[in-house]
Amino acid sequence: MKKQAKFGIGIGVIIGALGFLAWLGYGESKTYYHTIAELQTLKASARTQRMRVAGTVTAGSIRRLSGRVDFVLEGEGKTLPVSYIGSDPLPDTFVDKSQALVEGRPGPEGRFVAEHVQAKCASKYEAAPGGGDGAAASSTQRSSM
Repeated sequence: MKKQAKFGIGIGVIIGALGFLAWLGYGESKTYYHTIAELQTLKASARTQRMRVAGTVTAGSIRRLSGRVDFVLEGEGKTLPVSYIGSDPLPDTFVDKSQALVEGRPGPEGRFVAEHVQAKCASKYEAAPGGGDGAAASSTQRSSM
């Protein structure tokens, strides 16, 4: 009986520890999406959470410094200064006036500290003016070669 009790207690401790670790991991992986305008209205407790914010990179705002990249996002008539401190290189599409999605936490003095940056340049992928089909244009170019 004593062996079974020790075994049961051991199993209970292991299950409890695994449950606690799963709960911690779940809490850390949650990411909330907010707009730039919403950030200014968040309560102090909500400002400590991990979040995502999207906006347009302000022209001329990208500054590459030692260990970080500073830039400004704008959206809905508001601006948000951002410092990217992640270890991954920034995407090639991260340029002035591109759409960017940053993930991190609000930092001191109103600056957002980003650990991940995703960027896209919408104008690069838009259809050519005149509504021409790109596939048809490329096939006519091949046949003339």
